[in-house]
Amino acid sequence: MNTKHTIPSDEDLTAFIDGELTAEEAARIQTMVEEDKSTAERLEFLARASLPFKQAFAPLLSEAPREKLETMLAAIPAQQSARPASTPAFATRRRFLGALAASLVAGIAVDRAVIGLGRRFSAKDENGEWRAVVADYISLYTPETLAGPVPAREVQANQLAGLDEKLGLSLSPESVSLPGIDFKRALMLQYDGKPLAQIAYLDPETGPMALCIVKSDAGRKAPDFESRKGMNVVYWSNETHAFMLIGHAASERMMAIAEGVRGRTSA
Repeated sequence: MNTKHTIPSDEDLTAFIDGELTAEEAARIQTMVEEDKSTAERLEFLARASLPFKQAFAPLLSEAPREKLETMLAAIPAQQSARPASTPAFATRRRFLGALAASLVAGIAVDRAVIGLGRRFSAKDENGEWRAVVADYISLYTPETLAGPVPAREVQANQLAGLDEKLGLSLSPESVSLPGIDFKRALMLQYDGKPLAQIAYLDPETGPMALCIVKSDAGRKAPDFESRKGMNVVYWSNETHAFMLIGHAASERMMAIAEGVRGRTSA
């Protein structure tokens, strides 16, 4: 049977992320990801599913019928594939055991900590995950979310000073101003236990926009562009921090705005 265009299952996508497919199988899924939007979105979802379900449901997992499942799984021959010799065959069965036990007992989708995805997928772009989380958050903003007068310069400076303290930056209202776009607020959030600065703006033409910053040791990277949640994103980094500008403005305008603020905030 020709499987070239068969939609991959979650198990296939998980194995792809985990580097456990043969070269032929991996190439097939890579082609599907590039050609089929729903497959690409599902792959991104599985790669980002990092909520601590494993810890939350540990008591339930401890009550799962593990001995019976162990016996059943032990009877399944290990699939011969091109996985690295350093990855024993039982490791995949163990990850499946954890996922199956959680599904049977809790009735939920188990997170990547249970099925062993780790952070290898995000190694291609270690900043991609935090940008995805920011996009999820900013996608909830409407113009009404940011309604109200523009804060006075002194208020802006005080809010930015709070970001400086956590991130080791030196931001001023002038350095983060965006041409023709109203500064609304600066606040400190947290992602993966690390401070995440968000400076929110309201563009009279396209609505909410945000400049977000986290500490990063990934090194200097030139601006790049992507789309998330129907918004345009320009992202870059210097030696100490990673930045992203996200909004609904056209890509060319976003790039121009980002280039300006990048020049004023570069270390």
